[in-house]
Amino acid sequence: MSAAVPVSSRLPVFPWDKLAPYKATAVAHPDGLVDLSVGTPVDPVPELIQRALIAAADSPGYPTVWGTEALRDALTGWVERRLGAVDVRHENVLPVVGSKELVAWLPTQLGLGAGDKVAYPRLAYPTYEVGARLCGAEPVVYDDPTELDPEGLALLWLNSPSNPTGRVLPQDELTRIVAWAREHGVLVFSDECYLELGWETEPVSVLHADVCGGTYEGIVAVHSLSKRSNLAGYRAAFVAGDAAVLGELLQIRKHGGMMTAAPVQAATVAALGDDAHVAEQRERYARRRTALRAALEAHGFRIEHSEASLYLWATRDEPCWETVAHLAELGILVAPGDFYGPAGDRFVRVALTATDERVDAAVERLS
Repeated sequence: MSAAVPVSSRLPVFPWDKLAPYKATAVAHPDGLVDLSVGTPVDPVPELIQRALIAAADSPGYPTVWGTEALRDALTGWVERRLGAVDVRHENVLPVVGSKELVAWLPTQLGLGAGDKVAYPRLAYPTYEVGARLCGAEPVVYDDPTELDPEGLALLWLNSPSNPTGRVLPQDELTRIVAWAREHGVLVFSDECYLELGWETEPVSVLHADVCGGTYEGIVAVHSLSKRSNLAGYRAAFVAGDAAVLGELLQIRKHGGMMTAAPVQAATVAALGDDAHVAEQRERYARRRTALRAALEAHGFRIEHSEASLYLWATRDEPCWETVAHLAELGILVAPGDFYGPAGDRFVRVALTATDERVDAAVERLS
């Protein structure tokens, strides 16, 4: 019997491994590494969230996949209060074990495979493509999703604010896309994990009543607490929207044992009930963004989009790996734009996720 073809053979090379030699160069800088590549939070987990986690530490029993009633109340309340959604019920929300898990395994859990298409922006988080390839579906990129052939298009990913570019889809554009998708029976998942981090414009959710008309048919929003609350290590995220879609995912995830840990559920309730820590974290990122943007522009970079999210989309109008090498010599590590698609091959993504001290070091080196 022939050996099975490894599933990993369907996948692209894990991009971050390519950065290793440049990281080695940056680490060798006399003042040490300034890592502006991955975008992992570095600031403390807010005390009230830590307290909630600790208080729930004595959780010997299995948690439920749908979460506690308190968690579902927190999710529905936040979605209505923060996203402008109306009449959100428990059936419209579902906790997940971090948003990357959801993105990677969603096409599989939806039953997609050969003959189905999964579409995502031309410049995008690589896991959208990974999710399509894991289930054998065809990955398709777009500039404007309404120009896609809807035949066989089973899943349409939106991402606003965008990773990596920071571009925000205006409300009228979201409304137009949702109407087109509904007309053609295309399921929309909108990755809104950076929605709390709008700088030059206010991002709008696909669940906003003015976008979706107060009905969640055919649309689901993906949200994460990793960036807004510094909870990347907790794997706290959720989806909200179409009750039929989420009901199906709930049944599958029950069988698959995809449960958010009970202490993390309690921490999520605390995090979503407090806006003060979100405002405080936004202020930190705003200061770092202002300092880094000015330093990059003075160094000869042009910043495009970047009106929201945790990144600056920067170019010196040269191949991205030349820019990565140049900054590595200054001890600064950034992500090459081609990680997010060939269209990014002359850009780099600069994360705001370094301490104030390290950001100040980067600014000094760029000057």
